[in-house]
Amino acid sequence: MRGVLIANAKGGTGKTTIATSLAAAYAKGGYCVALADADRQGSSLGWCRRRPETEPPIIGLDWRKGPDRVPKRVERLIVDSPAALEVSEFRALLKRADAVLVPVLPSAFDRVATLAFAAAIGKLRPVRKNRKPVALVINRARMGSRRLASLQAAFAEAPFPLVAELLDRAIYADLAEAGLGVHDRANKAARAAQQDWTSLITFIETREYLSI
Repeated sequence: MRGVLIANAKGGTGKTTIATSLAAAYAKGGYCVALADADRQGSSLGWCRRRPETEPPIIGLDWRKGPDRVPKRVERLIVDSPAALEVSEFRALLKRADAVLVPVLPSAFDRVATLAFAAAIGKLRPVRKNRKPVALVINRARMGSRRLASLQAAFAEAPFPLVAELLDRAIYADLAEAGLGVHDRANKAARAAQQDWTSLITFIETREYLSI
């Protein structure tokens, strides 16, 4: 099993959108997927309940009171963390993960908060020793915007690599209402969105990033 933790202490960065979309991508790829929801709002669990029976199944796990057991058959575990995440909470969730994705929006507030969060988790031994690789993901990006360029420049010297820029697309909200991700559909808009995920999934799946 390979686990992926989606985390940022800053709220509103799109952690649930990334967690559900990633879970759908792996399910569509034929993996047995579990989506663990550690956020008190339970948005990922609600998404799992809305997911149509005609789509590849995703196992919803309620981790709102802390990490719990994962069925042995699960091949990919996606963990949606809560906002205002404390380092102690992050440490507990990190034990179940092989890689961490830190989403950030292209704004000054998010940039400052995310760099502070990155500095805090970078002190943890599994992260510092690269046993648990961490990557930054710009979410809801608008290509060519000044805010995006500013964020890219700020992250050039960040302690973790920037591996993906997910464009601001209406399709995410539309599909989320139905318990779906962009990889569940094959229309033009979905195919365009799927291209944004290639480098992100490559980061998770490339063994070199998991070297000790």
